[in-house]
Amino acid sequence: MSYIVETLGRLVEQTAFLNLTVGNLIMIAVACLFLYLAINRGFEPLLLVPIAFGMLLVNIYPDIMLSFEDSDNGTGGLLYYFYKLDEWSILPSLIFMGVGAMTDFRPLIANPKSFLLGAAAQFGIFAAYLGAMAMGFSDKAAAAIAIIGGADGPTSIFLCGKLQQTALLGPIAVAAYSYMALVPIIQPPIMKLLTTEKERKVKMEQLRPVSKLEAILFPIIVTIVVCLILPTTAPLVGMLMLGNLFRESGVVRQLTETASNALMYIVVILLGTSVGATTSAEAFLNLDTIKIVILGLIAFAFGTAAGVLLGKVMCYVTGGKVNPLIGSAGVSAVPMAARVSQKVGAEADPTNFLLMHAMGPNVAGVIGTAVVAGTFMAIFGVK
Repeated sequence: MSYIVETLGRLVEQTAFLNLTVGNLIMIAVACLFLYLAINRGFEPLLLVPIAFGMLLVNIYPDIMLSFEDSDNGTGGLLYYFYKLDEWSILPSLIFMGVGAMTDFRPLIANPKSFLLGAAAQFGIFAAYLGAMAMGFSDKAAAAIAIIGGADGPTSIFLCGKLQQTALLGPIAVAAYSYMALVPIIQPPIMKLLTTEKERKVKMEQLRPVSKLEAILFPIIVTIVVCLILPTTAPLVGMLMLGNLFRESGVVRQLTETASNALMYIVVILLGTSVGATTSAEAFLNLDTIKIVILGLIAFAFGTAAGVLLGKVMCYVTGGKVNPLIGSAGVSAVPMAARVSQKVGAEADPTNFLLMHAMGPNVAGVIGTAVVAGTFMAIFGVK
């Protein structure tokens, strides 16, 4: 009888119930909220489902993120190894290759002025950088937090690792991916506030056709120019352009399909669950996390506003040929931000089609955010 009691006692001790803290329960509730938003409301389920599930796992079983140095058997937790691929910048770079293989760069090539809108949307990053410094973060931590304003999760993870701010990686990555998922909610009020109904109804001329030669040369030229100026951007910009070269060359269909489908989805699973697993209650529930979430929202709002305002200037300069709404797509949430520009424009005029015009600033924003990350690394002497 005593053997049975002891055995049952050991089994009870091994359950997670006795080890759960109030913080763990809060994070489990947050994970369930994210799952609800992803599954029931359709908010970027490809991102939120793995992130939320990683969050759920680590707050029930913290050892799933245990390093091999700290484990008794020397093997470490499953998601720890996924996380090391984030820390080493492998997964963010592979994500960029998949984005390049999935994305049509022709709208940007056909309308190079879109680069200006993509650049304007990076203003939010520098606004958040100054704000983070004012809140007491170190210069490197401020830079890692500020990049959230680009609405680019992979770049946020990449820069955080390069600047050795891994203690903040969880809150930064979750904030970046959350704002990417919430683009359809955050951006429209800002866009409508800063534009008139007449401006939202502006119809843009059809983009000129882009030749195959132009489409092939673009990723090669961008890689050479950007990486010569900022060599540290090579992992991101290089992989982005390699993926696009796969797509446009037309001679490596298998590589294009792999990069944009199977490999992309595998990487999303690994990256999403590992990002979610960095949000243990001990690491996530603190004042710094609240500051990061607020700064990220400010950065994203400023970036959206800057893009729209430059769009208004371009609308005026061109005599009403540019719809200011496409400026909001200058953040690098591809293609979500471009879809939001289309949606808001269609609400003003159902016959207005802005999607392809908005893809220009959207692609420019991806490149722009990577360039800003490279600029920060250059400033701090990181290679």
